[in-house]
Amino acid sequence: MPCLAQTCTRSRPISQIASRKGAAFMNSVRGLWRWSRSVSCEPPGLSELPPASGSPQSASPDLHDHEATLYVHWPYCARRCSYCNFNKYVSRAVDHARMRKCLVRELESLLLASGVTTISSVFVGGGTPSLAEPQTLVAVLEAASRLALVPAGAEVSMEANPCSAATQRLVDFRAAGVNRISLGLQALSDADLKTLGRDHTAEEGVQALATASAVFPGHVSADLMFGRPGQHPDSWEQELRALLGSASTLGHVSLYQLTLERGTELFARAARGEPLALPDADACAEMYNTAREILSQAGLRQYEVSNFAREGAASAHNQSYWLGKPYIGVGPGAHGRFVARGEEGAAQREARVQTLEPEYWMREVERHGHGTRRRKLLSPPEVTGLDSLETLGYTKRSQAWRSSGFKTRDS
Repeated sequence: MPCLAQTCTRSRPISQIASRKGAAFMNSVRGLWRWSRSVSCEPPGLSELPPASGSPQSASPDLHDHEATLYVHWPYCARRCSYCNFNKYVSRAVDHARMRKCLVRELESLLLASGVTTISSVFVGGGTPSLAEPQTLVAVLEAASRLALVPAGAEVSMEANPCSAATQRLVDFRAAGVNRISLGLQALSDADLKTLGRDHTAEEGVQALATASAVFPGHVSADLMFGRPGQHPDSWEQELRALLGSASTLGHVSLYQLTLERGTELFARAARGEPLALPDADACAEMYNTAREILSQAGLRQYEVSNFAREGAASAHNQSYWLGKPYIGVGPGAHGRFVARGEEGAAQREARVQTLEPEYWMREVERHGHGTRRRKLLSPPEVTGLDSLETLGYTKRSQAWRSSGFKTRDS
């Protein structure tokens, strides 16, 4: 759940576990963002932006409100994958300098508006952030450090594709301040990768994983997708064992079930009546449970519906979302949720969505300092989804484990 950018939704399939409990959970998560999906493509000028919708809620600032995580959205990709409907754009002429300047300016504006004084973690998603210039990450992190405390060793994650060009730049991103990589493998089958529209082979994925593990030892996450066309539980088990066999030091795995999202090539093919041979719900449930068992045996404990980690490798950024902590979203289509300070000291908790299209977003940032497209007032903080973890065998006593490490064995 690290990527919080909205489309007219994100470029990786949303995790939708094929069990009644898992499906119910994901429906509740989707409901959090449903209000923002009705935004039109052409934003109004910010001077015309309506007041935050909803009933005003008091939000007495406390120390919790002064600490937040930061999500940065890089919207560009080299190609559009067949399953992807996230906020992404294919462009051969990216103005890196302009994007960098706008990301920094919007971050400065939102930090000042929020009163946040500590950034506890950073996640750079997309799109394909590994296509950005490393100096863009440097500029963003420097801006965050100027206006807030970014603790030494704070988690700074970035999504990356396993193509050779991106892999070669991992050392540069490490030097820029990134200390954790989320690698979009998606599959270890060349046929399935082709169906998904990926631009790497299974061998290149394994090589990229080895390179990333050498550059970020113990701090690499692999994304895998199940429920793919023609996939069988037996082949899925073999794929998982092959992954773990090729990367014995892999610290983190994120699992996603393929869903057919409107606006994607696979959705269009299904709408035309093309047979996609998607596994049924029972097969997907079996694949999910098989993955839980195999990953657990390999020492990767489940700490969230989609995420599994070795001790000390759970994503602090992921956990902050689960615990309902404030976060600031910067970049085209990014989401944020924090307490906004008014001119007279008033404070209200609100959710924000930034303008979707990069060009329109940059114009708004250049004119007004930020590209907020829509705001919504929120009720006093509610932690959504934690109780759902109990359906996976967790109890409320394991909340301390989820927030601080591997301290209980309730699961």
